[in-house]
Amino acid sequence: MKVHRLAGVWLLFVANLCLADVVTVKNLRMWRAPDHTRLVLDLSRPVEHRLFTLDDPDRLVLDLQNAKLFGSLPNLDLRGPYLRRLRTGKPDDRVLRIVLDLKRKVRPRTFVLTPNRLYGHRLVIDLYAKEASVNAAPKDYTPPPRERSAKIVVAIDAGHGGEDPGSVGRIGTREKIISLKVARELRKLIEWDSGMRPVMIRTGDYYLSLRRRIAKARRHQADVFVSIHADAFPNRKVRGSSVYALSRRGASTEQARWLADKENAADLIGGVSLRDTDDQLAKVLLDLSMTETVSRSLDLGQDVLRALRKIGPTHRKRVEQAGFVVLKSPDIPSILVETAFLSNPTEERLLRNAKHRRRIANAIYQGIKRYLSRHPVRATAAAKTDMTYVVRSGDSLSAIAVRYGTSIARLKRANKLNGNTIRVGQKLRIPVNGVGG
Repeated sequence: MKVHRLAGVWLLFVANLCLADVVTVKNLRMWRAPDHTRLVLDLSRPVEHRLFTLDDPDRLVLDLQNAKLFGSLPNLDLRGPYLRRLRTGKPDDRVLRIVLDLKRKVRPRTFVLTPNRLYGHRLVIDLYAKEASVNAAPKDYTPPPRERSAKIVVAIDAGHGGEDPGSVGRIGTREKIISLKVARELRKLIEWDSGMRPVMIRTGDYYLSLRRRIAKARRHQADVFVSIHADAFPNRKVRGSSVYALSRRGASTEQARWLADKENAADLIGGVSLRDTDDQLAKVLLDLSMTETVSRSLDLGQDVLRALRKIGPTHRKRVEQAGFVVLKSPDIPSILVETAFLSNPTEERLLRNAKHRRRIANAIYQGIKRYLSRHPVRATAAAKTDMTYVVRSGDSLSAIAVRYGTSIARLKRANKLNGNTIRVGQKLRIPVNGVGG
C-alpha cells in the first residue's frame, strides 16, 4: 500500500514537471501596415519554433515545440492582402501547429521579443509581399534632386502605434490614438496650404520602428519633420505642452533625458528585429550637417512652442533637447511635440475633445508657417529674383548649397567669393535659376 502511494506521488511529480515545461500561447494579435502584416503571439515563456511555407495552395506553417493554445484562436479581421484563414493542429503530442492559409505568396520573417514593461515573451511574424524587400530603405539611399517647383514637404509622424500604445491615461486614453488624430488634423491644414504638401509617416494603427520613420521622411524628401506625442509622468499634476529637438551632447534637463529614454524604448515594445538595424545613421550623422540641422530644429521648435503657448500652458519656456532617435535625420529640421500630459486628468479630457485637438494641430501648423517665413527652405521656379540669405552660426557653404539645391561653385560665383570662408551675419545671394554671377 505504501509502495502504491509513493508511485502515485512520483507520477504526479513527473506530470507537474511536464506541465511546467509546456509553453502557453495566451493570445494572438494582428496589425496591418501599408507594406506588411504583423502577427504577435503572447507566450508564457520563450519557445522553440519552426516556420516554413507550403504551395498549392499557399500556406505558412508555424510549429511551436511543447506548446499549447489557451482557449481558441481569436477572430481576426482578414480583409488584408495576405491572410485567408488561420487554423491549428497537432502533428504530434509535443507540437502546436498554427497554419496560415494565404491569399498570395509572402516573404515571412519571425523573431522573438523578451519581456518589457507592457508585455511578456512574444513571438512576432511579419508578412511581406514575396517581391518586396523587408528593409526600410537601401543603406546607401540618397534622395534624388528635388524639382524646384515642388511644394514644401512636411513629414507628420504620429508617435507609437500597433503593439506600442505609448502612454495610457487614467481613463484609458492611448497616446497612439491621440497622436494619430492630431496628425490627421495637421495633415488637413497642410493640404489646404497651397505651398505645402503633407506626408503621413504612420497612416493607421500599426507599429513603425523609429529608423523606418526617418527613412520614410527622407524618401519623400521632407523639408520639415514633426513627431506628435502625448506624454505621461508619475506626478499627475504636471501639465502643459512641450517641444523637443535633438541633442548630440546630452539632455538639457533630467526630464528631457527621461522622456528620450522612454520614447527610444518604443522599439523594444513595438518589436524590432536585429535585422532592422543598419549603419545608415552612422554614415549620415556628419558633424557639419547635424550642427546645422539641430540649429534649424531649435528655431522650428521655438516657433511651434510660441504658437502652442497661445492655446494653453506650456511645460517649459524653451525648446528642450535630448537624444531622441526619431529626430536623428541629418538633413531635415526635426522636432518632437508633446501635446499634453495624458497622466493629468484635465489634459486627458482635453485631448479626447476633437475641437481641442484641432486647436493643437492649428498651433503646430502656425508654428511651421512662421518658421518657413523666416527660413525659406528653397527658391521656386516662379521666383523673379535671386534670394538673399543671412549667414547664421554653424552655417557653411556646403550646407547652404544642399539646402537650396545649388552648388558651392555657383554660390561662390554669385557672391564673388575667393574661398569657402563665410562669417555670421554675412548676406549671400542665392541664385534661384541655378546659376549665379
